[in-house]
Amino acid sequence: MTYPTQPTASHFIGGAYVEDTAGTPIDVVYPATGEVIATVHAATPAIIDKAVTSARTAQTAWAAMTGTERGRILRRAADMMRARNHALSVLETYDTGKPYQETSVVDATSGADALEYFGGMAATLTGEHIQLGEDWVYTRREPLGLCVGIGAWNYPTQIACWKGAPALACGNATIFKPSETTPLCALKVAEILHEAGLPAGLYNVVQGMGEVGGALVSDPRVDKVSLTGSVPTGRKVYAAAADGIKHVTMELGGKSPLIVFEDADIENAVSGAILGNFYSSGQVCSNGTRVFVHRDIKDAFLQRLSERLANARIGDPMDPDTSFGPMVSERQKDIVLGYIATGKSEGARLVTGGAQMERDGYYIQPTVFADVTDEMTIAREEIFGPVMAVLDFDDEADVLRRANDTEFGLAAGVFTRDLARAHRIAAGFEAGTCYINTYNDAPVEAPFGGSKASGIGRENSKAAIEHYSQLKSVYVRMGDLEAPF
Repeated sequence: MTYPTQPTASHFIGGAYVEDTAGTPIDVVYPATGEVIATVHAATPAIIDKAVTSARTAQTAWAAMTGTERGRILRRAADMMRARNHALSVLETYDTGKPYQETSVVDATSGADALEYFGGMAATLTGEHIQLGEDWVYTRREPLGLCVGIGAWNYPTQIACWKGAPALACGNATIFKPSETTPLCALKVAEILHEAGLPAGLYNVVQGMGEVGGALVSDPRVDKVSLTGSVPTGRKVYAAAADGIKHVTMELGGKSPLIVFEDADIENAVSGAILGNFYSSGQVCSNGTRVFVHRDIKDAFLQRLSERLANARIGDPMDPDTSFGPMVSERQKDIVLGYIATGKSEGARLVTGGAQMERDGYYIQPTVFADVTDEMTIAREEIFGPVMAVLDFDDEADVLRRANDTEFGLAAGVFTRDLARAHRIAAGFEAGTCYINTYNDAPVEAPFGGSKASGIGRENSKAAIEHYSQLKSVYVRMGDLEAPF
């Protein structure tokens, strides 16, 4: 099968598509039908070495350019991505199964936002002057060298840009390894960057599974690793990077709380719960999947939620009217169905959904459980699918304690008309990314990341610059220097 914008080879290295069929074949499956739409090959050791060598060779001259020159290329790439949004969105839908209605307004557009934002910031990356009497110190902000990005399968275009844009703005070279489940979109990002004028070798894409990621992370020529993925994968990557004393940022999983107080606007709260559980068919790391609803409005909340879920348009992801698509893979579908079975067996009350749909592809009904208790599996473990757990509460202090009773700390949200309480709850959340009367907004201007087991460091905003560059201090003595002998 061919379709618009299909990449022409498995890897993008040194400014060109590269193929090596000696690598393990990886089928790309369209989640809406189960059809194999492409096959890529995992990177061989020769491909990995070619990518690393190409990146190291190109990085020195890139770092020597002015920030204004680097930024101009990134901003040009952003304009190109926006101009090609339709084709890129179609590719993202084929890669992930997410509805075109979603990919056309979120994925390539947010990637373009990152390229534009960090392109504009590149010229501002300066040091400072520190006067010390007659002596003085100045600082230089310098690139790290070669940065490796390892992506997740839920936002392949966006993540490729979220990791590449700040790295390139700071003068680094990048190698990006997409998830083997969604390998296609990052290749188009690399192609566009090169077409926009990025010198060859600075943004490379290699395919593969865990062993390819492991080879990149452990390569002594790599200076920094940025991972978006699960906590178990994060632990492995963190340990491997630590062995080489490499810079690391990680955006990992979550089991985030969403608290709905009795004075909340129910329509807005239901909107937040839908966005935090069913957008991308629930396959979003920051999702608010533990929805704590005040007992006084629980019945009204569940009734309105059920009414609105009935309006979900489930079908062909390429149909612009479709608003809910399949799981990304058969494996993920089976994992989610297993959690649904566990929820039923542990005594949660099924309000709606709860089954696989009788159609081609990996579709699961939007599912809501009520009367969920804190110790149930569906309230403790990350499901990464369209399964909402609704828990009751009465007391503010108690619900905040329960909300924080998790190893994760990626995100959290609160709905209330009492803004003093809203800010009090936000301050009390043990999470890196919090929301008041909204959920899952992620503008590039704001830092994004987690605390506790949910991650290290931050993506996006000025904060990302700290994770893709390093400061050098230079002490200047203006007078004679004394020594003891």
